[in-house]
Amino acid sequence: MNRQILRSVLWVCLLLAAAFAGWSWFRPYAWAPDPGARAEVVETLVTRDQTFYWVEIHLKIRPGLSHDLQKPIRLATAAGHTLEAADTTLSGLNSQQITEIWLKFWLEPADLHGPLTLHLNDGKLQIKTGSEIPTLRNSLSTNFTTHHW
Repeated sequence: MNRQILRSVLWVCLLLAAAFAGWSWFRPYAWAPDPGARAEVVETLVTRDQTFYWVEIHLKIRPGLSHDLQKPIRLATAAGHTLEAADTTLSGLNSQQITEIWLKFWLEPADLHGPLTLHLNDGKLQIKTGSEIPTLRNSLSTNFTTHHW
């Protein structure tokens, strides 16, 4: 009798763990991204470089939409700074069908206090909603798959 109960409890725990893993894997970076941005954030990689931070943002263009190369992309900080990307990488079938964008921003520690908002095309995407700087050791990175950091 005890073995059967233990086996049932273990199966329930296994199913709960699998459900949590599936939810963690398939959840989006943000549940309702601005449709005017025409893109969704896939992930954000934050790397400490001495006293500064590199913030790399991976975007995926929504199916059926296109990115306007004529419009500037800016990262707005809570302190009111507007930053341009230090590096931009585009991916797609050709220059007219961009499917993914990687943006790399160089931020000072003060820029990471508070939310970060990416202005893209005709919309805004939340990159960071928290108010604290992520704790990283020198030259180590942390990958964020949600804007709650």
